Amino acid sequence: MRIQDIRATTVTIPLEAPLRHANGCHWGRFVRTIVEVETDDGLVGLGEMGGGGESAESIFRAMKSYLVGRDPSRIEEMRFLIANPSASLYNNRTQVLAALEFACLDILGQAWGVPVSEILGGRLRDRVRFASYCFFRYPNPQTGGGEVRTVEQLVTHTAELKRRYGFTTHKLKGGVFHPDYELEAYRALAAAFPEDSLRFDPNCVWSTEQAIRFGQAIEGLKNDYLEDPVFGLNGMRRTREMVRVPLATNTVVVNFEQLAANALDTAVDVILLDTTFWGGIRACVKAAGVCETFQLGIAVHSSGELGIQLATMLHLGAVIPGLSFAADAHYHQLTDDIIEGGPMKYENGSIRVPDRPGLGVKLDRDKLHKYNELYKRLGNYPYDLDPARKGWTPLIPNDRWADPKDDRPVPVPF
Repeated sequence: MRIQDIRATTVTIPLEAPLRHANGCHWGRFVRTIVEVETDDGLVGLGEMGGGGESAESIFRAMKSYLVGRDPSRIEEMRFLIANPSASLYNNRTQVLAALEFACLDILGQAWGVPVSEILGGRLRDRVRFASYCFFRYPNPQTGGGEVRTVEQLVTHTAELKRRYGFTTHKLKGGVFHPDYELEAYRALAAAFPEDSLRFDPNCVWSTEQAIRFGQAIEGLKNDYLEDPVFGLNGMRRTREMVRVPLATNTVVVNFEQLAANALDTAVDVILLDTTFWGGIRACVKAAGVCETFQLGIAVHSSGELGIQLATMLHLGAVIPGLSFAADAHYHQLTDDIIEGGPMKYENGSIRVPDRPGLGVKLDRDKLHKYNELYKRLGNYPYDLDPARKGWTPLIPNDRWADPKDDRPVPVPF
């Protein structure tokens, strides 16, 4: 087989409601780039990358000069060809590499008649558990529903997610309001779901002192971990010395150099492996092996996936032995998907690992066209800006918190 063509299409998929986070907001939708790699014998492999538009699509068009005519099974050669680490000061193509790796693994699975998980060593589990990924949310601009701003709304929303999907682990994305308010909200979740485990993520915007204060205040709860309370390995190390809750990250240990530093002088207990951020599924499997050697915990991180990347997360979760935590996914926040059959289904808080050859998902061409047209109409959105807080930007550590009493209408294009 030889790679014959590479195509990229940007889509935008609506969310149930705009998702607030420490650095801004997802403005009611996700923007993703769908990648297709075609071989000379007609097989088409699928990849996915966050963000999109002409700049993203042009990157993948440029990759044709690197990859057309090459064997899609030589993925390790592809890594050095397009993402050589010594060239990363000029061209950081880690996420581009990941999307192309997804597609090449999909091609190989189809050619060999096996799921990607079998190429990666064989699955250890047929289902992957997920956490309810709970956000503070602005109201849906079309319906006015879906707001999560008050503690009561948060508990009600989480209860509905548990009822619909069967989640028994609940993750709260914080860093939006003052830590004292979010501590009240987190404690309310613990009280409402005493049998379930919890995790909290303020996206690195606290000072080390705030992190220690919050972390010590939740020590008696049923915590999985406290995720990214501060930015930087030394801040995490200082927090870890003072808090008896495991610390996790998808921010300060996101490559092998940082993983080595953390293994030599531990600052983080649980490494959140992201198939995009680490440069592919194979890199995550490799990192999981290092974590196993050094007795570090692992979990599967979410970066705003559609069904293609979700499939990569499922195949990853199927093959790594040390996956003792429920995975993260934004997936249940979406209203639709671009894969055949519609969104994958949750059952008792888990999703079945695809068992068809390759990644096990196919494009719904009508949906691809529909959401490409929606992207063309709406364009990108500024992830690091808040539509209700004109001129605002967070500091690190932050002291510019949103007001939980502010219920003004929010202008979000939809």
